[in-house]
Amino acid sequence: MTAAQLPPVAPEVTATLVEDLSPRLRKRLDAAVTKLGARPTHRDGDTVTIAVDDETELRLHAPGGVVATADAISCGCLLAPACVHRAAAACAAPTADPSPEPADRPDRSDRPERLDRPERPDRSDRTVPEIAPTTDPAPTLTPTPTPTPGPAASPDVASPAQRAAAKALWSAGAAVLEAGVDGAGAVTQAVLLRAAHTARLRQLPRAAGAALSVVTLLRAARAGDPSYRTADLVTALAELLGTAHRVGTASGAELAAVKGRARRPYSPDGSLRLYGLFTEPVVTDSGHGGARTWVAGSDGRLCTVGDVAPGGVGRALGVADRAVRLGDSALTHRELGRAGLAVSGATVSPDGRLGAGKGVKAVSAGGAAWTDPPLAALWETPPSEQAARALRSTSRYADPAGGGSDLLFLDVELLGAVGESGGTCLLALCEGGTAVRLTVADDDPALAHRDNLTLLAAAPGTRLRIIGRMVPALHPRLALLACSHPTGQGTIDLGFDRLRRADLPDPAAPVHLAPPQPESSGAHSPLYLLERRVEQTVPAGRAALGLLGDVTAETRRIRRAGLPTAAGLLAALCASAARRERDLFGRLLPADTDGFATYWLSAARYTAAVAESLCAAAWNPTPDR
Repeated sequence: MTAAQLPPVAPEVTATLVEDLSPRLRKRLDAAVTKLGARPTHRDGDTVTIAVDDETELRLHAPGGVVATADAISCGCLLAPACVHRAAAACAAPTADPSPEPADRPDRSDRPERLDRPERPDRSDRTVPEIAPTTDPAPTLTPTPTPTPGPAASPDVASPAQRAAAKALWSAGAAVLEAGVDGAGAVTQAVLLRAAHTARLRQLPRAAGAALSVVTLLRAARAGDPSYRTADLVTALAELLGTAHRVGTASGAELAAVKGRARRPYSPDGSLRLYGLFTEPVVTDSGHGGARTWVAGSDGRLCTVGDVAPGGVGRALGVADRAVRLGDSALTHRELGRAGLAVSGATVSPDGRLGAGKGVKAVSAGGAAWTDPPLAALWETPPSEQAARALRSTSRYADPAGGGSDLLFLDVELLGAVGESGGTCLLALCEGGTAVRLTVADDDPALAHRDNLTLLAAAPGTRLRIIGRMVPALHPRLALLACSHPTGQGTIDLGFDRLRRADLPDPAAPVHLAPPQPESSGAHSPLYLLERRVEQTVPAGRAALGLLGDVTAETRRIRRAGLPTAAGLLAALCASAARRERDLFGRLLPADTDGFATYWLSAARYTAAVAESLCAAAWNPTPDR
């Protein structure tokens, strides 16, 4: 059995089932989750059945695709309903996302928004135990009432209920840092899920979403998921802790951004004349697949039309040739990428997604070449300015509702393939003598990215107009998405269209190779010494970081590089990890988890900010280049 075979379970259901376990069964929960993962499953309509053993079955009833109540999970063992199997099944299943709209699927913008409508609290007529954040084998249970929606917060400052919810999220995130991935089992995750549910009831969807992301990544890490990356969990934890902290300090517009929105709002935008740019495949680690078509308005504003749903790369290849879900247009995604649309009654989200409500009318219209207005203006902005804009969009801690695009539009000359530790990329020279490394957007062999990049690397000297997605790094780097045809006729969607050798210039023709750009000084920054300690904390926990010993040599090296703040943060972080005080009888006192979490968050946010600054500097041409 895999998590994908089980229906998603609402966060509050998992938290409730774990809270109801006795201390003895809670110690056995992680082992029960592992054991249940090896058992066969059977799906019959909305019900999934797990064979616990030869005589016992466990059923998850998910009307509408989500297990919404604790009673929807039933077990046939003698200890039910107080058995460990029900909680283990909930912990093994994916966590349901309360957001009703999957990314890149067109919203029906004519539906009423549900931004401020609280979820119904689970089991509101009774008192349930809340798990105190702790790493002890059998955490203490503190009976508290199930949270219920409180009074609306002032528009200027957070309400006391919101501050309390944020504090619970902070404590839960700090407990994860204390325990590390290895120690953050089902009980620790249940604390996070309960805190996330409470935060959503208190109108804090951004913080609640960050907590759910942490739980999902913890489960992936503990299950050995090959798609898991420690850096992703670092970012999710820092987002959780940072957002929870800011709830208590922010006010006005900043507080609104910190709170977030439960659903992307679509606002009316009147009539739009749109011109197709390109279409890219979308394949996610969660098994979703589809296509996203990028278009530009007459004013150069970028918008997208997407269709993403469960199905993986196979669905992505098929959706590209299906009609877009927008008005009465019969254009497919690939056709729209080279044509145009006239839209009336348009609705657009802050991130540029076009709504597909009943009031939206769209008909096919003529497109424009990349070299003609209005699209040509996209390539006229200097690369450094485009990179700065894209960095604001791709920042690890950017406001999710802030909008903006991570695309860059460049005129380049291909220099050839260069080897890297992770494989091969294509080196190109753009305006100002900046050397850019072009990588594949997706290495799936069913897509055309890798084969196209290999062919382009065999044509040094070729000049192309390209579109790529910013990849934050200490050197200029893009994931190549589309380019002009090497013959100058049309454009190529590099994920779908396949170049042929006949499309490339004659290899016998003389080519001019521009001199490669020297590496930025940021590429040799010792910032990684601090980044490494930040990342090491996540899998191993605070105690392991405290055993690393003296870091004087590392801090000295960082100071010599002109980063005194980084050196101070490294010293403070390691000192906080190793600090344990004793009482008058010599017994160890509990570790200061809040203090350590504060130092860790400061280091994580600092390294991200410096890395983004170095990335921006790499895109700025200097006089000696």
